[in-house]
Amino acid sequence: MVSRRLLRVKVLQVCYAYLSTSEQTINQAEKELFFSIDKSYDLYHYLMLLMIDVIQYAEHRIDMAKNKKMPSPEDLNPNTKFIENRLVKRLKENEKFNHYLKSQKLSWTNHTDLVKGLFNEIKDSELYQNYMDSEVRGYNEDKKFVIDVYTKIIFNYEPLYLNLEEQSIYWNDDIEFVIGMVIKTLRTFKATEINDKLMPLFKNEEDRDFVKRLFRKALLNHKEYGDLISKFIKNWDVERIAFMDIVVMSIAISEITEFSDIPVKVSLDEYIEIAKYYSTEKSNVFINGILDKIVDHLRGEGKIRKLGRGLVGELN
Repeated sequence: MVSRRLLRVKVLQVCYAYLSTSEQTINQAEKELFFSIDKSYDLYHYLMLLMIDVIQYAEHRIDMAKNKKMPSPEDLNPNTKFIENRLVKRLKENEKFNHYLKSQKLSWTNHTDLVKGLFNEIKDSELYQNYMDSEVRGYNEDKKFVIDVYTKIIFNYEPLYLNLEEQSIYWNDDIEFVIGMVIKTLRTFKATEINDKLMPLFKNEEDRDFVKRLFRKALLNHKEYGDLISKFIKNWDVERIAFMDIVVMSIAISEITEFSDIPVKVSLDEYIEIAKYYSTEKSNVFINGILDKIVDHLRGEGKIRKLGRGLVGELN
């Protein structure tokens, strides 16, 4: 479930914290890393639960309107298309989903203002109006509507980001990534399935091994990588270079040299992109230039070897 991009970000965060404080052993830091990844999986379920709670809030509003002393015809005969959304009903009945929510004690019960605010945001949108006014009813339309809500409304709903950042420091940088994974999951749901499959924590054992090896190699070889980086920094005041840049490059070097099945270009593109968000404004350009020189140097020494399918054109 957790994408390679997010796994790289998690490694960067924990490596940076470890190298900045040295208050943990590598084993303790590794436990912190995997705990952080587990929290991302919690967030995955928690964000899917959010749509269920929004619809439950809408259902409660309808019940309250019907019980007014003098309900209007609209109160007594509401449009129930939203609260009867077939995809959300299917998710609500998913056994594995509910088991996970219960085991991790995930609930929006203490965040009713957020649920109410999000419902109003959805209700006031053109997306909602078009959905409610449409005479077409069916699973596919309901599915498209929910995916559009996550893509166009939830993804851009700032109060949600503030709420989640207050709930857990582990979610600060995860929200956009995880909403993307929720959307990807919902796209796989089918009308014919009883219990649609949710994504596993790791796509496969290779991903689990990837994050563990990347983390350990980056830390164990950090001094060696730091010395290598310093050789290629010309006309730069080493003391003024952001420490985050050094950590990003160290992890990139670790990935490039340790993983024979990942193309160099993929690794370079990933860490240059990550640097845009986690370091200074011009860091990505600086990191790109230094890593290019380091890659040429490592290739000359025969320390980069790429093997496997899809790497035929990769120079060793």
